[in-house]
Amino acid sequence: MAEVRPAPVVTVPEPSAEDRRRDNTVIRVLLVAAFTVILNETIMGVAIPRLMLDLDITAVAAQWLTTAFLLTMAVVIPVTGYVLQRFTTRSVFLTAMSLFCTGTLLAALAPGFPTLLMARVVQASGTAIMIPLLMTTVMTLVPAAERGRRMGNITIVIALAPALGPTISGTILNYVEWRFLFWFVLPVALAALIFGAVRITNVGERTAGVLDLWSVPLVALGFGDVVYGLSKFGEDPATRDSRVMVVTLVVGAVALGAFVWRQLVMQRTDRALLDLRTFRSRVFTVSILLFVIAMAALFGSIILLPLFAQGVLGLSVLSTGLLVLPGGLTFGLMGPVVGRWYDRVGPRPLVVPGAALVALSIGALAAFMSETMPWGVLLACHVVLSAGLSLLFTSLFSASLGSLPPHLYSHGSATLATTQQVAGAAGTAALVSTMSAVAISRVAGGASETAGLAGGIQVAFIVATALAVVGFALTWLVPRQAQGGGAGAH
Repeated sequence: MAEVRPAPVVTVPEPSAEDRRRDNTVIRVLLVAAFTVILNETIMGVAIPRLMLDLDITAVAAQWLTTAFLLTMAVVIPVTGYVLQRFTTRSVFLTAMSLFCTGTLLAALAPGFPTLLMARVVQASGTAIMIPLLMTTVMTLVPAAERGRRMGNITIVIALAPALGPTISGTILNYVEWRFLFWFVLPVALAALIFGAVRITNVGERTAGVLDLWSVPLVALGFGDVVYGLSKFGEDPATRDSRVMVVTLVVGAVALGAFVWRQLVMQRTDRALLDLRTFRSRVFTVSILLFVIAMAALFGSIILLPLFAQGVLGLSVLSTGLLVLPGGLTFGLMGPVVGRWYDRVGPRPLVVPGAALVALSIGALAAFMSETMPWGVLLACHVVLSAGLSLLFTSLFSASLGSLPPHLYSHGSATLATTQQVAGAAGTAALVSTMSAVAISRVAGGASETAGLAGGIQVAFIVATALAVVGFALTWLVPRQAQGGGAGAH
């Protein structure tokens, strides 16, 4: 194998006070911008029942407003490994926020579902760049001993922002139409863009690189077809074309296989879109698998719980938003605390109980979910689920990227973020499709629409419980103590 030529990374062993102030300013600007774009990521969850009525679309179609967002991020994020090495921090930031603001304006003006879906894709393109930019910058600027605390701050952004999304969405929809969801976000996004344009400075050095144009369509075709094939499961069996479903899944799997092969070939000369040598680190590989399960649980619950609260329990959109707020706040506010724990005790003492809480809470939701389920039980389960996810996310962010050598930080960040979004998209599509298929079957068998919906969501959470149990088993492969960069990843 050809010798790896590390991409130059600026590291200052003993930064001056001025350097620290500059670095902290850059991180704060990126945190504010990331909070803004991620706030938008889950703002559609509570709005789906309203959109189904206003736009005359099915639940399977409506979930594509979230799935397409996540899928676009999964396609764009792999390119960011190249982008972050080739272009300056400032130019990447301005591009990301400009795309997001443009997509938000399009969504606010959208006359119907197709335009709204396109706007969500444009929004996602900006969001996709922002997350790896934030993580790579933190890994470059923050000493290893302080990364747990910093990743705790990132957890606030990643968790608290989407937690506030449903509450804000429910409040707005209680009084005005859905387009005002985006009119609310737009001025905040523009303010973040202007603030960043004034305050952000460049970090690190740039390296010349060539974008592998074969890898981009392969990753788009692979992830797109897999998620689309999963979404077909939710269609009415009487009208569903099973051949299309099977073909798209097979084509997607082949395309992903070709993408992996292409990266293995291109990384020999350091030209891979995603350098897969990150997976030589066992910690990174196990963390990726756990992220797949955690993201499926997170985004599946974001979609299914509002549908259950409104469609089965009969709660209003405002009540639904308030119901999921305590869990979201628990997730976000635990981040800094978990980060400090991580710096002291390492990953395994945190991820094991975190995965256990996730499995227990999802299992409890599956066990108690019915038309007579008290909303208090739903609230308690969601809070426990959020606490478990907080323990997992903060620890896995730090452990996975911290196990890599510095020249693979950008590729590790891109791989991690891509996996998160694909898992969220696939998990959302699979769980919503399971719900829809079971609901259709039970209604056809004589059950009421409410009973059919409750049964479908219950079965979806049973599937999620099985995934969570697998995740719990994987946590025992995570090391007790954090590893230094490069363990097995060179």
